[in-house]
Amino acid sequence: MHSIPGNNDLIPTGADRQAELLTTRGGAISATERDEKGRILPAFVHVAPRSMPLPVVIAVPHAGRVYPEATLNLMRDAPLSQLRLEDRHVDSVGVEIARATGTSLLVAHAPRAMLDLNRAHDDIDWEMIDGPSRSATKPQPHIAGTNARARSGLGLVPRRLPGFGEIWRHRLPRAELDRRIDEIHRPYHLFLERELTRIRDAWGAVLLIDLHSMPPLRLQAGGRDGEEIAPQIVLGDRFGASCDNGLMTRAFAYLEQQGCVAAHNRPYSGGYVLDRHAKPARGIHAMQIELCRSTYLDDALVQPTAAMAPLARMLAGLVRELGAHTAALGARGETAQAAE
Repeated sequence: MHSIPGNNDLIPTGADRQAELLTTRGGAISATERDEKGRILPAFVHVAPRSMPLPVVIAVPHAGRVYPEATLNLMRDAPLSQLRLEDRHVDSVGVEIARATGTSLLVAHAPRAMLDLNRAHDDIDWEMIDGPSRSATKPQPHIAGTNARARSGLGLVPRRLPGFGEIWRHRLPRAELDRRIDEIHRPYHLFLERELTRIRDAWGAVLLIDLHSMPPLRLQAGGRDGEEIAPQIVLGDRFGASCDNGLMTRAFAYLEQQGCVAAHNRPYSGGYVLDRHAKPARGIHAMQIELCRSTYLDDALVQPTAAMAPLARMLAGLVRELGAHTAALGARGETAQAAE
């Protein structure tokens, strides 16, 4: 039996407050395992207020930590792989931001080790799959080749970790790969697409914040008196392609006011989530935010610390700033003209 972490923390205290929120469970992590109530383990959980004060969706694709026993048994070193692959507890940061701002929150509970939602469905290292790379009955995935990400070991299903090697004891059956695509990847992205379209249609514009965490970065020049400092946050917009320039300008201005050191697109500019969902000309903007894990986790980068609460409050201010600008973009009517 499994419990689903994270999503219940968003629900305010009291039945009257709970009635103000809509919760959706979608997809399936496992074909066989169930939670403590006998329900299917959802691949994702979405919570949103019935009346949204800001046209913002926060999505957390890499913090899932609901592992079927079969998956854990196939890992060569499960604790290490979990620690290295997860955006550890960044969903808790997302919950606090959503609670403070009233934004829509989409949290993936399927772990990245099983399937990486920030990769395309055909970004597969076929050498780790037991079965044909093409199927007469399955139109997708349809590419038998392997791209650079999959070759590096971090494709749709991660295969290896730098400094560690192979994650899995055995190859993954093709049928299980297809099931994960059908029941985790496809439902997550279809739901996100519908939610972004729904909010865009209501407001004229919408902003997707794809929330991640990153290992501490190396020091770089830029501090006072020439001191070296490491960015605490990296903002990615696919080098200007995924959102209105004004959103990024406002984001950096706000973070500078808060004394937060931030970098732009390097080393993280965003991935498949932004490539697939961002359509600035149609009023759908998207930005990736990477938080340094040392800003809210302990020295081992495992458990949250008291620093998480002030970090979430600071980011809530950022979301309000960006949400207001997004609403202004929609109110100007530019979106409707671009979409026609």
